Amino acid sequence: MKLSKHTELTIRFANKNDAALILSFIKKLAVYERMEDEVIATVNSIEESIFHNKDAEVIIAEEHDQPIGFALFFKTYSTFLGKANYYLEDLYINEDKRGLGYGKQMLSFLADIAYKRNASRLEWVCLDWNKPSIKFYKNLGATPLEDWTTYRLSGDALRALADHQKS
Repeated sequence: MKLSKHTELTIRFANKNDAALILSFIKKLAVYERMEDEVIATVNSIEESIFHNKDAEVIIAEEHDQPIGFALFFKTYSTFLGKANYYLEDLYINEDKRGLGYGKQMLSFLADIAYKRNASRLEWVCLDWNKPSIKFYKNLGATPLEDWTTYRLSGDALRALADHQKS
């Protein structure tokens, strides 16, 4: 079923059989973001987290039935709005397919999902050095939240804080 206005592009929800494909896109994205050493995901962990636990959803973009990109997203919650919204964790289009409008189609598809599910927001982060993506997002009407800084606890710091409540 065609889900986009582009005759060459089909966007579909991923299924468990796509776990290896999703991992391959994650690895390509990690290379692009210069973070390939950080990928520890496996086909099994993707199957478990996405398709068994339903921690996230994935859509796959295909051109002439050939996978060319993916997006992974999940619900967040806004206490101020009093409702769920969506967070786009990753969006990746194969390098040779960029500039054809497929990224915009993927984001449009995600915006439609968010809108139909009564969300008010679709949010994501972008690396500061990724000027092509920043320009692309701004051209879509997205605005950077310059008053907000993302913080992260991971590894030893996460474990130390988790252990703190036990003492």
